Amino acid sequence: MNFFQKIKEKISSAAEAVTQTFKTGLSKTSEQLVKRVEALFFRNSKIDEGFFEELEEILIMADVGVQTTLQVIEAMRKEAKQRRLTNSIELKPVLVEYLLGLFPEQLDQTIIYAKSGPTVIVYVGVNGVGKTTTIAKMAHRFKLEGKRVMVAAGDTFRAAAVEQLDIWANRVGVPIVKHEQGSDPSAVVFDAIRSAKLQNIDVLMIDTAGRLQNKANLMEELNKMVRVIQREIPDGPHEVLMVLDSTTGQNALSQAKLFGEKSGVTGLVLTKLDGTAKGGIVIAIRRELNLPVKYVGLGEKAEDLQPFDREQFIHALFGEWMVNIPSD
Repeated sequence: MNFFQKIKEKISSAAEAVTQTFKTGLSKTSEQLVKRVEALFFRNSKIDEGFFEELEEILIMADVGVQTTLQVIEAMRKEAKQRRLTNSIELKPVLVEYLLGLFPEQLDQTIIYAKSGPTVIVYVGVNGVGKTTTIAKMAHRFKLEGKRVMVAAGDTFRAAAVEQLDIWANRVGVPIVKHEQGSDPSAVVFDAIRSAKLQNIDVLMIDTAGRLQNKANLMEELNKMVRVIQREIPDGPHEVLMVLDSTTGQNALSQAKLFGEKSGVTGLVLTKLDGTAKGGIVIAIRRELNLPVKYVGLGEKAEDLQPFDREQFIHALFGEWMVNIPSD
C-alpha cells in the first residue's frame, strides 16, 4: 500500500464532518501553497535548479519557515539524485511524506488528564489571539464529552477580561470563579481549585493575562499562579496551552519561542487558520519548537475548534493529489 493510500484510508474512517472542517478551514492555505506548487509541477516538469528555487519561494511565502523549507528542498534534491528522477511529478509524494514526518505520531497531541481530581489547564498568550473564545470552545467540547467543567478568570489586569469570560461561561453553561478587576490572580486560582474540588469538577480551565515577553512582572505573576496550583494539586498544572493567532505568521512563532522558554508551555492552540493563507506556520512551529499542536481553530463555530490531526491536516492541503492514486 503506497503512502497516499494509507492517508486516504485513515481519512475515510474519520467522521466526514471533521474532514470537511479541516478542508474548509485550510482552503486559503491550500490555495496559496498547494495550488501554486501544483502549477509549478505542471509548468516545470524538469527537475532543475529553477524548479527548486521556485518551490523554495512558494514554501517560504506560505510561512513554512526558512529552516524547514531548506530541509524540504535538500530532502527532495537528495531523493531526486538517489532515484535518478527526471520528472518533477515524481517528487510529489516526497514533499508530502516529508511534511507529514514533521508531525511524529509518538508526540502526544491529546490533552493530558489528571489521574484523579480536577485536571488543571492554564491558558497563556498575548491579548487578541483568541484565548477567551478558545477556552469557551474547549469548555463546550469537554461538556459534550460528559465532563464537568469550570473556568477561572485569572486575567484580572485587562479591562473587561473578567466580564468577557463571564459572558462565555454563561453561554456555554459552565460555572466561573471570578474576582473584581485588579484582584490578585493567584487568589482567583486558589479559590477556583478549592471550588473545583468541592464540586467534583473534571476540568478546571484558567485564563491568564496577555503576557508580553518584556513584562517580567506579569511573567512572575504567572509563575506565582503555577506555584499556587502545585501547592494544592502537586501534579498540576496538567497542561499549559499557549494560544497563538495563525494570521500573524512568523510573529506567532517568535511569541511561541519566548513564551515556551519562560512559562513551561506543554502544547499549542493555533487559532484563525481559516483566516490566513499562511497555514504553513503550523509546520514551522512544529519543526522549530518540538511542541505538540493540540488544537486548531478552523472557523467561528464551537465545533470548528478541532483536535489537531496530522493526517487530516495533510489531506486538507494535498487531498486533490490523492485522487485516483491506486494501491501498490
